[in-house]
Amino acid sequence: MSRADRARLGAYGAAACAAAYGSMKLAQALGANALADKDPLPPELRERLLARDPLFVASHWLLAGAAVVGVIVALATVRPWGAAVPRRLLLVIPWTLGIFMIARSIGVVGFGFVGDTLLLTGVHPPPAEHAALARDLARWDLLLWSPFFLLWGTCWTMAGWRLGRRGEK
Repeated sequence: MSRADRARLGAYGAAACAAAYGSMKLAQALGANALADKDPLPPELRERLLARDPLFVASHWLLAGAAVVGVIVALATVRPWGAAVPRRLLLVIPWTLGIFMIARSIGVVGFGFVGDTLLLTGVHPPPAEHAALARDLARWDLLLWSPFFLLWGTCWTMAGWRLGRRGEK
């Protein structure tokens, strides 16, 4: 597989991940659980999320809409109609999203492989009153969310890389 093909795969992968994430957020906005109870949030925010607090319902609608935009942006990096979008914008968005998602998966923003591993090994113990919940959510984050964000972020950076390389020719 050529470099261009791998990078094209990144753009389609970013679109697929955005569609999957958006579908989950849409389901949550419409009232489904759809992994909401596995979201690594502090206990007080988790309770509001599960109680369908209007702020969280609104955020699900916004995130579902952002995911639709993400699908369009990802496809714009590889489809001919994407040439109508300003090139700088198409470079900045994939790189920014990719770096943020990779950082999140590693643990720079608190969750991720590093934070979850530290919590599960006892190096950074959770609050005693929520220890069991924190360990459960860390396991879910370690096995589902962090790998998902790493994959999604890698796809975004591959799409941005392809676009940057395409401009050099």
